[in-house]
Amino acid sequence: MVIRSRKPARMPDRKRFIGGSDVAAVLGLSPWSTPVELWMEKTGRTEPRPVDIKRERIFARGKKLEPVVIDMGIDKLRERGHTVELIARNRRYRHPLHRFISVEIDAELIIDGEHVNVDAKTVMGFARDKWGEEDTEEVPMEYAAQFMTGLACTGRQRCLVLALIGLDDVLIYWVNHDAEAVDSLVGELVDFWVKHVKADAPPDPLRFSDVKALYPRDNGRTVEATPEIAELVEKRRRIGIEIRMLEAEKEQLNCEIGHYLEPFSRLTKGGQQIATFNAQQETSLDVAALRRQHPDLYALYERTQTTRVLRISKPRR
Repeated sequence: MVIRSRKPARMPDRKRFIGGSDVAAVLGLSPWSTPVELWMEKTGRTEPRPVDIKRERIFARGKKLEPVVIDMGIDKLRERGHTVELIARNRRYRHPLHRFISVEIDAELIIDGEHVNVDAKTVMGFARDKWGEEDTEEVPMEYAAQFMTGLACTGRQRCLVLALIGLDDVLIYWVNHDAEAVDSLVGELVDFWVKHVKADAPPDPLRFSDVKALYPRDNGRTVEATPEIAELVEKRRRIGIEIRMLEAEKEQLNCEIGHYLEPFSRLTKGGQQIATFNAQQETSLDVAALRRQHPDLYALYERTQTTRVLRISKPRR
């Protein structure tokens, strides 16, 4: 058996195409990136983002475990009586009509004579709750969009999804090609690329951070509020008051619970743990001492950043 694999010598320039991991961001489904953030990356407006250690660990772990997950999935399929042949790993495909849509398929199998895409995922912690029953299509929406894009690019009818739960259990899911869903999905990707990336026009913001990224500096001028915006400002002011009241109440409750626990580590009710009050160590940098004792060293790493802050003014009486 010969396994065809194509691993490029260098990483492709992701500004030139929409990849599988970008699809969820285009649709506003990604926990990692918004459409505005993705647009800024594709148009070269942003410098490399600071490393998100949690995110990098998740991605690195998934990449390392990918071959293992695939092998475990193959074994499970064979145990179920299927004929399985692994024919390729990590091949990249482009959409036949829209070449800027490009995905890398983790693996390709021939299962009982059918050529299918394969995608391997590692699922840890609370993320398990987003996955449904095995042997269904109940996968997280952000992943389903990625898998469906892979089917659109390869022209195949099914994607086998292998989800590693814990350390020794691989669950099998199937995502089937849906012509209507694929057409709608591809249409969204085309719109994003043509109307935003190629036209150099930002998509609508989804988060406050998007607004600040698009307009990092103010112009010093004043704009009159519409009745709708004035109502939103008043609602935001009321919510701010409620949050401060709740924070004060939370602080008082912490005080009373902590006073009851005093030196004890755990609090139980009917033998079941309901709270903990454990000591833990924290390491921090004494910035003031560093600046005072080593001003030259401090100056080497001092950075000044400009950010806009939204403050709601108190109403005049």
